[in-house]
Parts: sequence; C-alpha cells; structure tokens
Amino acid sequence: MKNIVLFASGSGSNAENIALFFRDNPDVEISYILSNRSNAGVLERAKNLNIRTFVFDRKMFLETDEVLSLLKKSDPDLIVLAGFLWLIPEKMVKAFPDKIINIHPALLPQYGGKGMYGDRVHQAVIDNDEKESGITIHYVNEKYDEGDIIFQGKCAVEKGDTPETLAQKVHLLEYEHFPRVIQQLLENQ
Repeated sequence: MKNIVLFASGSGSNAENIALFFRDNPDVEISYILSNRSNAGVLERAKNLNIRTFVFDRKMFLETDEVLSLLKKSDPDLIVLAGFLWLIPEKMVKAFPDKIINIHPALLPQYGGKGMYGDRVHQAVIDNDEKESGITIHYVNEKYDEGDIIFQGKCAVEKGDTPETLAQKVHLLEYEHFPRVIQQLLENQ
C-alpha cells in the first residue's frame, strides 16, 4: 500500500480533489492531512473524508522535531504540498529525498519564490503581458519553488483576464493533472 501525507494551509480544494481521486484505490492511502492553520477549511474537508489531521504552529514546525517525527512514523511514499505556503525545513527535505512535491500556480522558473502565491502570481503574469500561464509540479528542496520540475500544464492568458479568471483556469489544470502526476510518481517508485 502506498501512503500519502498532504500539507495544506487553506480551503483544501486540491487536497480534497486528491483524496477523492484515490478514494476507491485500494493500493493508496492518505494517512494524514497536516495544516499550519487551526481554522483552515482543509480540516473540515479532511473530517468529511475521514482522514486524520494534525495541526502545528511555526515553533513546532521549525524548532522541534514533532512534525518530522509524525512524518517518520507515517512512513509516507510521497509528501504532497497542496496549497501549503511555508518553506519546508532542510532537515525534513533531507529526511525524505525526492519524496516531497509541490504545485505552483505558474510556469516556473517564472513567478516563483517567497511571497509568490495565489492572486499575486496571477496578477504578475497579467502585468507582464504573458501569453500563457499554468501549473508546475516540482520536487521540493531547501528553496522556494526551485526543485526539479516534474510536470507543467499550460493555459492561455487572454486579453481581459483578471487574477480571478486566470485562477479559475489554473485551478482546472491543478484538478486535472495533480492527482494523475501523483499516481504516476507512486507507480514509478
């Protein structure tokens, strides 16, 4: 059985989409959804999906081994960041080499890095008159959005697009491709 642990900070639509994709697959389990926000919508989604949750704060994440210990006990085949905004500590990256992946709402290496998330990314893409945007699924290393790229999906940026309309296009790419790429990674392990 393959085991996935998800990290999410927000509403959890990507985490839920991944969970639903694998729900009827007897060979894949999502053992935990971890969040750094006790009021994150993802926690309610996890409850509705009967997935265990764990909430942590910055000190637990960065200054103790509590989160790392939970991950080691869970023994995940893949750790998936699905809307998680904190930089993963080096000790965690080293403990799980090539097992932590992230999704970014733009075509890296453009529009990545600290502070580049959500509508900030989409606004920057529009402000720079880009003709296309999309998603990048990549391995996580010690720097924001600089790990090796696994997959990119593209969409057109059209005249009149707003950060909201571009976000809708990008979300559709996320929902379509993220679970499938996760499945491929698990099959290739």
